[in-house]
Amino acid sequence: MASVPSLAATVHQRVANALSAALPEAGSVDPLLRRSDRADFQANGLLALAKKLKGNPRELAAQVVGVLDGSAEGAGRPADDVVREVEVSGPGFLNITISDQAIVRTLAARAADARLGVPYAEHPGTTVIDYAQPNVAKEMHVGHLRSAVIGDAVVRILEFSGEQVVRRHHIGDWGTQFGMLIQYLIEHPHELDHGDEGEVSGEEAMSNLNRLYKASRVLFDSDEGFKARSRDRVVALQSGDEETLALWQRFVDESKIYFYSVFDKLDMEIRDPDVVGESGYNDMLDETCRLLEESGVAVRSEGALCVFFDEFKGTDGKPTALIVKKSNGGYGYAATDLSAIRDRVHNLKANTLLYVVDARQSLHFRMVFETARRAGWLGEDVRAVQLAFGTVLGKDGKPFKTREGETVRLVDLLDEAVDRAAVVVREKAQDLTEEEIAERAAQVGIGAIKYADLSTSAARDYKFDLDQMVSLNGDTSVYLQYAYARIQSILRKAGDTRPAAHPELALAPAERALGLHLDQFAETLPEVAEAYEPHKLAAYLYQLASHYTTFYSECPVLKAETRAQVESRLFLCDLTARTLHQGMALLGIRTPERL
Repeated sequence: MASVPSLAATVHQRVANALSAALPEAGSVDPLLRRSDRADFQANGLLALAKKLKGNPRELAAQVVGVLDGSAEGAGRPADDVVREVEVSGPGFLNITISDQAIVRTLAARAADARLGVPYAEHPGTTVIDYAQPNVAKEMHVGHLRSAVIGDAVVRILEFSGEQVVRRHHIGDWGTQFGMLIQYLIEHPHELDHGDEGEVSGEEAMSNLNRLYKASRVLFDSDEGFKARSRDRVVALQSGDEETLALWQRFVDESKIYFYSVFDKLDMEIRDPDVVGESGYNDMLDETCRLLEESGVAVRSEGALCVFFDEFKGTDGKPTALIVKKSNGGYGYAATDLSAIRDRVHNLKANTLLYVVDARQSLHFRMVFETARRAGWLGEDVRAVQLAFGTVLGKDGKPFKTREGETVRLVDLLDEAVDRAAVVVREKAQDLTEEEIAERAAQVGIGAIKYADLSTSAARDYKFDLDQMVSLNGDTSVYLQYAYARIQSILRKAGDTRPAAHPELALAPAERALGLHLDQFAETLPEVAEAYEPHKLAAYLYQLASHYTTFYSECPVLKAETRAQVESRLFLCDLTARTLHQGMALLGIRTPERL
């Protein structure tokens, strides 16, 4: 089904046409249409136009209204069935009221479409998105939360828009610490054995890795012989020794058991083929360095291969450098990131490279992107974007730590959110079994964490306050989930009475406000996808739930005066529920049928 034009788009076109007809000498004019408290929409473009034409804006506005309603008056009722009334206001604004019939007709068209009338992107391409980047043999902490949650939401939104999305989880799975770990495992071969336990849990996998890491670190720091053997093992790993690589793979596999258990708690899908860590680009590093040096993009400086930038200054005010290859022959992060760009552009045919990475790495990525442009790997047809995010703060406004000053484990954070949510769900639970309460607690708790993150602009820091996150009041996912569950309860109670749109019925103010906001969904999503701003979708959904709350309190649904009115209000309930469900799903948040 073709996308459904929004009422705003329809009115925008009507006013633009009227402007051109009334003032042909002005050429194409943007009416500057926006939502208004005084009417449904307000067109502000005539003020700038009057200034350009050296005319009186109210007189120009009256001319436009005359075209819209077929009269010469300054206010009237247009002949078409979309715009009900237009009046000139203030210095020359047009206040425009939509007909009830147009609202109902447009909403009915949205309801008939599985996509709720949301258009696909006009020019979809291929986006490779780099997000959720844990490190092998290391525990995930609160610092990993935002990359995972924001990245997952952006993936869902882009895929819904029609974009071809390639996920990449650039895990830290390479480096000198693996020499120490592998050498310890060689000398203590049963440390990662699971015995007769069968499948091991994520927590058990991480416990095994933590124990092995601590034991190997103690030995590395105290035994010079072991330290020397560990360094030799790094060389063996980098040169592709089969035994060393096999043991390295055991660490990767054990870590994945843990990673996947955490992502499962987060209700996120992580697919094995999408996990391409630093090691995935090893075979490209030499060529990447050679190409940079031969092209003159990178030069030797004190034995290291570097790219210099006049436009990027260090803390000392001097031009900074991107080190691609160290003086000892080792490769820096830049070599891997640049190789990844080559792979994503040339092999995956990406039009957009999107990196969901901490804002503190912004300088690194600016230099990497500029290097890739100089080398010709990022042409005019490919853009690279860092979707930089801020820091998770504690209630005190400082970086989130435990009472002991340690980084908060992500698993502990998620478990606590689910426990808090269980208290809220249990207080409100009606006819829910213990199993259902546990299931809803997970959906509410994880949804609360995701929504708190996604309802904040990614670039901003935000305070992690579980008490507020699981509150039934205010801008929280729980508020939205309860709005959805309330609608489902009404629809169940309606029995055989089915939702139906009745264009001939007059709409109450709360019905109009809800209907006009429902119509904005199709405009909101493309804007969110274009700018990678899930917080704007969260804001839309919160406003939708707020409009519904007002509608619910002012407009009886099942006890409305006529059957037609009951059906019409059930229709608004149903479309609101579908919109909430779709919007929340794009944020990666569940909407339980009962709460």
